[in-house]
Amino acid sequence: MFDCIIVGAGPAGGTAAYHLAKRGHSVLVLEKATLPRYKPCGGGVSPVVGEWFDFDFTPAISIKANSIRYTWNMGDPVEVELQTKEPIWMVRRDVFDHFLVQQAQKQGAELRDNTEVTGIEFKSDHWQVNTGNGAVAGRYLIAADGAKGTMAKWLGFAERKQRLAGALEAETPAPADKTNQAYFEFGMVKNGYIWNFPKADGYSIGIGTFRGGERQDFKSILWEYGKMFGVDINHSKQYGHPLCLWDGEQKLHTQNAVLAGEAACVVDPFTAEGIRPSIFSGLKAAEAISLAVAGDLNALEKYTQVMNSEWGADMKWAQRIAAAFYQFPKLGYKVGVKRPSATIIMSKILCGELRYSDVANRALKRLSSSLIPGMGS
Repeated sequence: MFDCIIVGAGPAGGTAAYHLAKRGHSVLVLEKATLPRYKPCGGGVSPVVGEWFDFDFTPAISIKANSIRYTWNMGDPVEVELQTKEPIWMVRRDVFDHFLVQQAQKQGAELRDNTEVTGIEFKSDHWQVNTGNGAVAGRYLIAADGAKGTMAKWLGFAERKQRLAGALEAETPAPADKTNQAYFEFGMVKNGYIWNFPKADGYSIGIGTFRGGERQDFKSILWEYGKMFGVDINHSKQYGHPLCLWDGEQKLHTQNAVLAGEAACVVDPFTAEGIRPSIFSGLKAAEAISLAVAGDLNALEKYTQVMNSEWGADMKWAQRIAAAFYQFPKLGYKVGVKRPSATIIMSKILCGELRYSDVANRALKRLSSSLIPGMGS
């Protein structure tokens, strides 16, 4: 009988496993793939996550991006040197996720990868988790099996509030003169953007839409964008995947179980940042489960409250900015992205040094005031 069984070995699951095991709890991590496993993801990580652990992440970081370049239709560029304590980490998810789980294992957590969960049953005071390799039992359960996982549905969250977005990514080799610069392109895709994040040996180029709407030919747009960097996307394997965006307050707990990571729809609705909020949810889930094991009957309910107040409240502002920006992206680029102060602020948000709530009112006021003279143009 484990204190906690965690389904999914991504950033949320690995984080929860580490912090629970470090507190002395018996932890089992179940992962359907064999680690390390490839995971399509831009791999930009806010360095603030380092403050939530007591080990050095250096072995899991591919490179650090110290500047950002924005473009509109591959022109009208803006370049910004990051004025943050630490550059943005660029990671490969196979390395990063496995590294996190390995740290949890060092604290005593058990990993069973290549083990797919086939069903769950609550047995009076614990969960029985059925897998292809037999059944296991745990007092508490953390569902961290991602946007496409089945755990949330099995736990009774079938009608939960969620908003799916889509992304297409490609990993490509990079030319010898590659810089440690992150790229964002806003004009070529509706209701979203294209990114190019450098890694030690290549690029992760991706495209995402975050407000829905008309269908777009992602492959053709990515191919056109890739030419700017001298790479042919068609010669690289492409991966499409859903994103579970935060879409308002939601219940994240049930009988002896909580949702974490993309299973909890924690992705930023403006930037599509997912790793930092997933890690944050894993951290808070571990704190809640630890309190529950110690006898706090309200611990899991408090987890829902913490996620809604400490993450969700700021995501309300992110939603408002996203709605305004993606509705009038050209104007948003002109009055927002092209302002040096705005891009410095955005980099501090990405690096966890500012929250949307600190700057949203001013940003929305600037955007709305610019709409009036721009309506006739």
